Formats: sequence, C-alpha cells, structure tokens
Amino acid sequence: MRDILWIVQNTLRVTFRKKKNILLYLFMPLIGIFIALMAYGGDQKMILHVGVVNQDKAEITADTIQFLAGLENVKITELEAGQVQEEIVSGKLDSVITFEKGYSDSVLAGRPDHIQLTSIKGAQVTGFVKSYLYQYIDNISTISRAADGNQQTFQQMYQDYQQSSFQLSTHSLADTSRNKNMTTQTIGFLIMIMLISASNLSEIILLEKEKRTYFRLLSTPINARKYLLANVLVNMLVMTVQVAVTLTIMKSVFHIGLNMSYWEAAVVMLLFSMIAVGLSLVLISFSKSRSAANALQNLIITPTVMLSGCFWPVEVMPTTLQKIANFLPQRWTLDTLTKLQEGHAFSELSLNLLILFAFAAAFFLIAVYKFSRNKTTENFV
Repeated sequence: MRDILWIVQNTLRVTFRKKKNILLYLFMPLIGIFIALMAYGGDQKMILHVGVVNQDKAEITADTIQFLAGLENVKITELEAGQVQEEIVSGKLDSVITFEKGYSDSVLAGRPDHIQLTSIKGAQVTGFVKSYLYQYIDNISTISRAADGNQQTFQQMYQDYQQSSFQLSTHSLADTSRNKNMTTQTIGFLIMIMLISASNLSEIILLEKEKRTYFRLLSTPINARKYLLANVLVNMLVMTVQVAVTLTIMKSVFHIGLNMSYWEAAVVMLLFSMIAVGLSLVLISFSKSRSAANALQNLIITPTVMLSGCFWPVEVMPTTLQKIANFLPQRWTLDTLTKLQEGHAFSELSLNLLILFAFAAAFFLIAVYKFSRNKTTENFV
C-alpha cells in the first residue's frame, strides 16, 4: 500500500507542477457554468409591446384599453391609424389593436365586431393578448344581452362589473426549467472534461513507457498491478475534486438550483467517473503510442458526447441517433440526473445505476483483458 500511495503522490506532484494542468483539471469544468449562465441566465421576462388605435372614442372602448394596460407584461402605446404599418414593420411594436368606429355599439348589441389585430410575429405573440381581450369583450357582451336592451340596467350592471368587490390575486411560480437547463448544460460539459481528464491521466502510462520510466519502476518492488491501481486512484481523486468543485460552485456561488440533493448528484457523477477511468484505460490498452491514444480519444469521446445530449437535447436529433444514444454511458448519466430533477426517488433509479455500473465494469474488464494479452511490453495484470 505504501508503494501505491508513493506512486499516487509522485504522479500528482509531477502532473500539477505544470500550471496549465491545474487550469485543465480543476478550472476547465467551471467553463460549463459560464456557458450555461450565458445561455439560460439572462432575464427571461418578456414585455409585449402593443399599440392601440382608438377610432371609436366611446366609454366601453376606453375601458377596454384601460383593461389591456392593466395586464401584466403588456405595455400599451396609443397610435394614430397612419403609424400602424411603420411601427409594426420597424419592430417597435409586437402587435397593434385597432378599435374601429362602431366597436362599442357592436359590443352592446352582443355581437362584438369592428376590432382589428395586426401583427407580423404570428400567433405566438397575439395569442396572449387575444385570450384576455376576447374574454373581457365576451363578458361585456353577456352583460348587454342580460340587460335586454335596457340602457339603465346595462349601465348599472356594467358599473358593478367594473367596480366588482371581489378581486383575483395571482402568484407567479418559480420557473424551474431554467435551472434544469443550466444544470444539464453544466453537467454535460463536466462529462466531456472528465472523459478528457481521464484520458490524459491514463496517457501518463504511455508517456512513462516512452521515457522508459515505467520499466525502471518495475525493477523495484513496485509491480504492474500496483502501478495501474495507482493510476486509477489518481484519476478518481482528480475527478472527485472536479465533481465537488463544480457542484459546490454551482450551488453556493452562482445559486443554480440542482433540483436534487447534492449527494445524489455527486454519487451519479462519481459513478460516471469510474466509467471515464475504465474507458480511458481501454483506449490506452489499444494504443501503442500517445499519438494513437489521442487519435482514439478524438474518434470516440467527442462524437459520443455530442450524440448523448451533453451539448443539446437528445430529442432534437433524428430517431436513429436517439437509439444510438441509448447505448452510451453519457446518455444514461444525463437521464439519471434528469429523472432525479423530475422528483424520482434515488431508490427508484436502481436500473439506471445498475446500467452505469455495468458500463464501468465492462470497460475495466476489457482493459484488464487487453493489458493481460499484451505481449509487447510488461503485462499490467
């Protein structure tokens, strides 16, 4: 055990003697947080700019405009008829509502008409205003029909409606989708960095072989198994720090809600770190030089990270690619975290965790088998 700890200590000292390695292994994962903040951290509150042309000049029309002005996230601007096209085309206004002459009379008659809604941004913009405006107009028309043509009765009912004693209070719920998207984006970037870090740390094996340091170590009481185990421990230690630093800064510094407990996210990511180490050893076992290892790294890591949904939602990809993603450990890691965010209990995700563990075990077994069959250099196992 002392020999293993000595190798671990020596590897860490040599690795982090270079400042660029400190940036790569400890601070690069934080870039994912800044990317997520830039993509989802802005103010998502939308203000709808609506222009109003009042050609009717009646009490009901004025009250309707006042109702629109009272809507949350709607800003009303009064215009003249000749300004409509210019304001819409220039993008200064999202839509324009024109109350033509006769609007009030049509509402009183119970057949709302003489109202025109103009927009070039489609139903996505106009739907919000329509849903409130048409309901308000229908309420007034209903009052008019109930009054049955009696102007005095209508005025009394209309006044009671405008000055109703009951009030509707609204409460805005926190939009958790932003935190979910930010967490997924950050974790996706962290997954990529962990895979790259594991590959680089495992590549030390090839580097020391090329420098003949590895063979000199084997001439001491240190054997191949101890050396390989020490490399795995270095990998796990570095990635544990990466996970802890990233999750802590997300939660405590940038206040990005994980929508799951800290330890649940940490356990899933540490389980993935075992997968990353196992995969890195597989790549090294099939490589005879660092250049070959780098080529395999670029061939496998980058495409699988992209296919698994680390950079964008997997749902936007074609069905064939989505099926391929189901065979990737990165996809199962993100799926496990997503289910935790949706409120699933950790105990309910035993299948996901078992699959992740199976990936890790499979990669380690492949690496052990390949190293044991390697006859060109000293065996690792």
